[in-house]
Amino acid sequence: MAKKKNKKIVRYRHPLNLNIGMVIFVIIFIYMAFSIYSYIKRDKVQFYEVVEGNIVNDRQYTGIILREEQVQSTDRAGYINYYVREGKRAAVGTNIYSIDETGSLSTYLEENPEANVTLTDANLAEIKRQLAFFSISYNDDDFSETYDLQYSLEASVLEYVNFNTLGSLETMLSESGASFQQVKAPVSGVVSYAIDGYETLDASAVNAASFDRSGYARAITKSGQLIERSAPVYKLVTSDDWSIVFPLSDNDVEEYAERTSLHVTFESNDLEADASFSVITGTDGMSYGKLDFNKYMVQFVADRFVNFEVETEKVVGLKIPVTAVTTKSFYLVPLDYLANGGDSSDTGFYKEIYTENGTQMEFVPATIYYSTDEYYYIDMGENAPLSGGDYIVKADSQDRYQIGLTASLDGVYNINKGYAVFKQIEILKSNDEYYTVRKGTSYGLSVYDHIVLDADTVYEGQLIYQ
Repeated sequence: MAKKKNKKIVRYRHPLNLNIGMVIFVIIFIYMAFSIYSYIKRDKVQFYEVVEGNIVNDRQYTGIILREEQVQSTDRAGYINYYVREGKRAAVGTNIYSIDETGSLSTYLEENPEANVTLTDANLAEIKRQLAFFSISYNDDDFSETYDLQYSLEASVLEYVNFNTLGSLETMLSESGASFQQVKAPVSGVVSYAIDGYETLDASAVNAASFDRSGYARAITKSGQLIERSAPVYKLVTSDDWSIVFPLSDNDVEEYAERTSLHVTFESNDLEADASFSVITGTDGMSYGKLDFNKYMVQFVADRFVNFEVETEKVVGLKIPVTAVTTKSFYLVPLDYLANGGDSSDTGFYKEIYTENGTQMEFVPATIYYSTDEYYYIDMGENAPLSGGDYIVKADSQDRYQIGLTASLDGVYNINKGYAVFKQIEILKSNDEYYTVRKGTSYGLSVYDHIVLDADTVYEGQLIYQ
């Protein structure tokens, strides 16, 4: 019987053929993946672009307004009606108000409703303006000002109505047989109906109690109101000169010691003004500032207390964040030891080195970070060209100087070249967030330079990835 053939199949193994293109692709892929991962994980250094700017440290105060005021009282009892609006200037002999002793005017207006006049568009515009200013300047800490606004608006509306009405009623009242007494202004001045008892207050009589507003009140007599004889009904401000007196701290007294004028901003009135300034002593022995103005009195005629800001000295330069500033120490080298490096344009110093053949001079380039009338500031880091104890020699001389004297500078890290370079700054003014530094210094910054936002996050010479 014939043997069966072996039908077992053996799989043929192909040899491994590496494709060079595939290998290169894998290497590039791995490199790109690693680069992306490193970039994501790497801490980013934030930078700041240097700009021109200034720092103005405004100080806020609340002061008392003092004016030349004459309070006018009525010589009889009756119902009062005003002709002149708050804040309007009245000449001598101008009709300010009328007194209706019998109430005939009120009766006539009730019986003749056609005689009443509504507010004009100009009246409404003025009321809207008052509300807009109040909305802009409102502060929850000064809620009492809301009541001041209420009184002012009520007085304004009543004054507008009566001004518009009474101007045309005189003839009609005469025909009806009604009579009332008209009262004229005894002197010229600006009319105000807010009476608070401070009208006779003099700057020399001011003390801390004068600024206590807890018991402060002002009376505004309304048109149509029944008043008693000898009651104060309005006042006339007879001069455009006025003053603001405000408390000063010890720091304020020192800050303003040499000042004879101040620039003041009234935010609630969207107004800026220059005022003559002086320091006075109150009856309590405390120091108070006194601002004297000769215009804008009308804008504050109904106010007694006013909030304002005083602009301190404005310094213009380069504006940089406080966080960007650091301090670095340097060696000091006399100016006349600086030399040029032979055929090169580098500047540096001739350093003494000691060999078997004796003492020799070696030129070492050095970066100058700052200079004064006496010294250059040079690096004193680990890789610095000179170290403490080294001697340098003045060119064409036998004079020697030993490195050792040090000083520190304020500065920032400039990253225009892609790595951190210390640049000296001269601080002119500061607040909590920014410094204003001098512009145009030989070793400092320029507009549009890029600097590290947080100096604590880098070191000098570090490569910066933006």
